[in-house]
Amino acid sequence: MHTRAKRFLILAILVAAGVSALSAYFNRYYLGVAIDVGINIILAVSLNLINGHTGQFSLGHAGFMAVGGYTAAAITLAITPHLSGSPSVVLSGLLFAGSLLAGGLLAAIAGLAVGIPTLRLRGDYLAIVTLGFGEIIRVVLQNMECVGAASGLSGIPERTTLFWSFGLAAVTVYVIGSLVNSTYGRGFIAVHDDEVAASASGINPTRYKVTAFVIGAFFAGLAGGLFAHHKLFLSPTNFDFMKSIDIVVMVILGGMGRTGGVIVAAIILTLLPEFLRPFAEYRMIIYALLIILLMIARPQGLFSFGRAKAA
Repeated sequence: MHTRAKRFLILAILVAAGVSALSAYFNRYYLGVAIDVGINIILAVSLNLINGHTGQFSLGHAGFMAVGGYTAAAITLAITPHLSGSPSVVLSGLLFAGSLLAGGLLAAIAGLAVGIPTLRLRGDYLAIVTLGFGEIIRVVLQNMECVGAASGLSGIPERTTLFWSFGLAAVTVYVIGSLVNSTYGRGFIAVHDDEVAASASGINPTRYKVTAFVIGAFFAGLAGGLFAHHKLFLSPTNFDFMKSIDIVVMVILGGMGRTGGVIVAAIILTLLPEFLRPFAEYRMIIYALLIILLMIARPQGLFSFGRAKAA
């Protein structure tokens, strides 16, 4: 799996770089939708580690995304004015990479803060706690004047490209897939299947739960940074409860614990609202009905065939 995964990662990054180099010739609307697809793949695959592979149920992924997005945007806005003249492509890339990494690390710390106190909780109780965390983050940001409060944070430089979006999506799939399929990562599956049996086998469920939250939050933070430098404006309403629900639906629709299915579901649920734009007045109604029908027809997920695999 390792050799194939590495080949996939290298090929995906090269393709993303090649397509990004030609993006100047693309329609900006379609380019923006394609970038959104990459961001949503990162969000769905990272949440799949928590909800699908480890068996937790988090409804606070948008909160981790918000932490990463606001952190990355704030760092970029703080440093950019101090750069003399127009920064080079390399310098801009390094600054962007550094801000994304900082956003991801702060989101990971937030994931640790959520993971440790909720270790004894499962199912609905855990979902309620993570939902509360996401809402706390949103309300805090809504009252922080240094990041625009309810008015939002504007003036964010445009840095996200197809290369960054799909390149980081490929890295996310590679890292999480390799982790879950490794000897250590099998502990996630064991905790998902039966915590008591896992403990009896010498596996520490606490460690795996916290690790899942930290890694999932880190990649959600990266996605938040990409989102910030793509939309160029952040508002607390971008990271509300419904955003978390959208990500959860991608995971459930794709099949819990099935990375390939989750990726396809993320693509479908990103493109579907765009195809429904001609029916503007009824777009969200049709979108909701289609999701309901899909979940009734395939409650176990569209791609839940055979045993779950990481990639």
